[in-house]
Amino acid sequence: MQGLDSTPEPVAFRFSVLGPLSLEAGGTPVPLGPLKQRLVLALLLCRANSIVSTERLTETVWGDHPPRSARKNLQVYVAALRKILNAVSAGDRFEHALGGYSLRLAPGELDLLRFQQSVRAGRTAVAAGSTAAAARHLRRALELWQGPALADLRASEILAAEAEHYDARYLHAYEDWAEAELALGNAAGVAENIGVLTERFPHRERLRAVQMRALYRLGRQSEGFAAYESLRQSLASDLGLQPSPLLQNLFRSMLAGEEAAPPPSAAPATAAGGTAVRSVLPHLPHDFVGREQQSAQLTRMLEREGAPVVVITGPVGVGKTTFAVHSARKLADRWPGGVLFVRMRGEDGRPRTWPDVLAELDRLTGCTDGAVTDPHVGAARWQAWFADRRALLVLDDAVDEASVRPLVPGGGKCAVLVTSRSRLAGLEAARQLDVPALAPDQARTLLARIIGEERADADPASVERIVAATGCVPLAVRVSGLKLSALRYLPLREFAARLADPATRLGELTAGDVAVRSAVEAAWRDLADEHRTVLRRLGSLPAPVFTLRDAAGVLGCGDDAACRLLESLIDAGALQSPDREVTSHAALYEIPLLAYAFLRETALAERGAAAV
Repeated sequence: MQGLDSTPEPVAFRFSVLGPLSLEAGGTPVPLGPLKQRLVLALLLCRANSIVSTERLTETVWGDHPPRSARKNLQVYVAALRKILNAVSAGDRFEHALGGYSLRLAPGELDLLRFQQSVRAGRTAVAAGSTAAAARHLRRALELWQGPALADLRASEILAAEAEHYDARYLHAYEDWAEAELALGNAAGVAENIGVLTERFPHRERLRAVQMRALYRLGRQSEGFAAYESLRQSLASDLGLQPSPLLQNLFRSMLAGEEAAPPPSAAPATAAGGTAVRSVLPHLPHDFVGREQQSAQLTRMLEREGAPVVVITGPVGVGKTTFAVHSARKLADRWPGGVLFVRMRGEDGRPRTWPDVLAELDRLTGCTDGAVTDPHVGAARWQAWFADRRALLVLDDAVDEASVRPLVPGGGKCAVLVTSRSRLAGLEAARQLDVPALAPDQARTLLARIIGEERADADPASVERIVAATGCVPLAVRVSGLKLSALRYLPLREFAARLADPATRLGELTAGDVAVRSAVEAAWRDLADEHRTVLRRLGSLPAPVFTLRDAAGVLGCGDDAACRLLESLIDAGALQSPDREVTSHAALYEIPLLAYAFLRETALAERGAAAV
């Protein structure tokens, strides 16, 4: 897949891991030294811009049997790598901190980072309804691959696992690209090269579905039917399984000559005054469950007079955005002026600038008055537009109150939904709606919908263990289901056993390019240094639920000081508070389960690194 917008930005050097490990400087290959040295470099590149513990590096190089001189040898390899980077004017990118090492790189300097950036851009375009842009970004991502990831270093079990993870991301991105191309009418382009991948991944049902659709639309129905039969026989002989109900339905619809076209895009709403408004909401998972109580609460809050503002809060992965989008769709007919959805962070997770947010609102509302960079002028223009319209504004993943205030109207018939990890307690006149983890029965329902009712019913005890290990957090449940769906041969009991180990739990909660650890790390980076310090100490407690006295003990301070620190963490969204009025001494506080797993995992890694 070559030739579409594939010219990379100019950089002094470029690392590659999507294929054999390599480094180029000025277009010339740079030797990277002996095998063990390359293993160290490869893991640092796979975890670029994150700290990798010396324990993990040691395990990567020597497995379970490191020599007594492992630490000294590791230092020698690091020194040699630093020398190589110095030669390409990048020695300052190597950092040593917290019992490990990190390599800081920009997207243009590592193909893996560029791949991730392009895939995110493609999926954002899909959510925005821009299929052509999605196909372009995804194709650019696929063009970066020069073969299986780290093809020359898979003798290391850790790197082999990393490489297989990235191969799965490639496959997922390819499927996204192929579906976008089909939506654009390019069935021939998809059918031309998809056969190679279906041979490499004979059990991948989504890939086979894309192939079947492409062949069918080209009038090659018999080949499409043969593709289905090949998959059916492969699943039966290798895994003892039948194709999923979705694939069986696709096959039957093709036999009946009824293969459906992609659903048409929704037409723009027209607001008062004749202004066309794009009511574009992101894709909503079809397996949404629960939230009846929160939905009823939100409906009552939005019925208030005077432009109600509701802040939807909750821990990482609890599904704040999904709940907001689901609610906006459900209530869309109450907002004839349109439903506007704006992400408050960019693809890199950083807050978007005011001009950027305003420019998106201009596009959504059809404003043609020109760009405004002054926040006061921009806020006045936006609120004037909003004043006479019954519209709903959804601001997703807001960082703080200051980023939201200019967008909140002072009155009228409109409403604003804000999702945020922080409680945004300083946002005037806002009502707060906490979204908790799912109830256990809802989490079981969600997992069963993803992996199939029959598979879940066959081993209910393992299903219980899986949802318990995820804390019933929708993101973790959904990732578990997606992983089990991709690995249909993996017994539920074996996956439940993997999740039972707190040292590896977050690593297991990965499916394609969706990783629970990434979401937790993003929330961790958002916290103030003081909050991170307090959480590290609270993470040493034997359980995520604790009392004020427990907290005061590990924080080394009095109850009053500990209470203030805990309340600060609650405001930041890093700690869950009691759900009813109690005195601070009687309250039970809770670190969200995924965050607690991250803290325990980090502490174990640091202790192991210190012992090397």
